[in-house]
Amino acid sequence: MKITFVLEAASLAGGVRVVAIYAKELSRRGHQVCIVSTQRPPYSTRHKVKSLLKGEGWLGYPPLGPTHLDGLDVEQRVLSRHRPVRDKDVPDADVVVATWWKTADWVANLSPKKGAKAYLIQHYETWGGPPGEVDRTWRLPLHKIVISKWLADLARDKFGDEHYSWVPNSVDTEQFHAPQRDKRPVPTVGLMYATIPFKGIDVSLKALELAKRDVGNLQLVAFGKEEPTAELPLPAGSKMVYLPAQDAIADIYRQCDVWLCGSRGEGFHLPPLEAMACRCPVVSTKVGGPMDVIVDDRNGYLVDVEDAQSLADRLVRVLTFSPQRWREMSDAAYATATEYTWSQATDRLEGAFAKAMERRGSRL
Repeated sequence: MKITFVLEAASLAGGVRVVAIYAKELSRRGHQVCIVSTQRPPYSTRHKVKSLLKGEGWLGYPPLGPTHLDGLDVEQRVLSRHRPVRDKDVPDADVVVATWWKTADWVANLSPKKGAKAYLIQHYETWGGPPGEVDRTWRLPLHKIVISKWLADLARDKFGDEHYSWVPNSVDTEQFHAPQRDKRPVPTVGLMYATIPFKGIDVSLKALELAKRDVGNLQLVAFGKEEPTAELPLPAGSKMVYLPAQDAIADIYRQCDVWLCGSRGEGFHLPPLEAMACRCPVVSTKVGGPMDVIVDDRNGYLVDVEDAQSLADRLVRVLTFSPQRWREMSDAAYATATEYTWSQATDRLEGAFAKAMERRGSRL
């Protein structure tokens, strides 16, 4: 197959990482893959004026910086500025895939020769755009490919689409793995640091504060693509790894007795599953990804969104398990993670593309 993915812009976002993983796997299978993207959106007028007043000149486009597409051995076409992707930017193909709500209209407006039109839905992106506009893209005549069960439910129940394809995210167990291990000498919690509100770092930090009342020597290990801010500082003594190399992230997971996620909403949050592949139990709010893989009291715990106290209670429970009980949960987390492979996910994705082409044929 000839397959084109359309991105708004390359970055270190999790959704871009998923596209990169699929592009690599599909190319390895002999498919011809192209990724089309734009420059990042221009700075806001407020930022431009602020830069002028500070004597730093008029800002243009933000630099691309490092992205998950760096070094990827597939064709990439990057537009010279931020604008909608048009026919002239996209090769003729069998399938063309929107990857974000803003790109859905771009793909919908492409000519039929650019391929059967699909929509890889990685979140209900009302946090990133006007709800009415996001909802409208779900109603476009694109074949929906959803990455978690709650998004599948949304496609069926809210938008009346029974023909979506469910392709859950997975984990690279060659990159993320660990031998059977024991609890750390010092109780250690891990989390991903991000300040965007839906990531709920404020909830996680509150849970840690509460948990430390019962586990006084609790340590925190965090990583992320943002430095901690004055408004959302990490506890004293925390270890923060800023922009870790991809091959270093597994070592972070292996340092932890429990992985914490306090998010308010996720499409399919990959770090918890990756942590589980490194034999780390997970305590999480009920968001996409964790809801699909965590079984209470087996491989981790789920609590309601915004419930910092329950997060803290479950953290304390895992951190104070006996060595044998903790290892049982650690092994169960690993066993769960190994059920999700990118090879199996790519099988499903190929099936979704075939379904998109079949549906296009039925509409002609």
